[in-house]
Amino acid sequence: MNDHATQTVIHTATRASVALKQEERTRCEVWTRVMGYHRPVSAFNIGKQGEFKERQFFKERP
Repeated sequence: MNDHATQTVIHTATRASVALKQEERTRCEVWTRVMGYHRPVSAFNIGKQGEFKERQFFKERP
């Protein structure tokens, strides 16, 4: 098996072992950096939340 396949198997096995019931789940608060400081996205106004959802993430090659 190659490394990717091994990671997939491990990830799948781990995910299955930590399945939560709906009543055990909690809301995850997402923070982002804006103008040099961090803020929760939930504190943004509707327009800024929309801009956040439209962001495109990328990985820069070394």
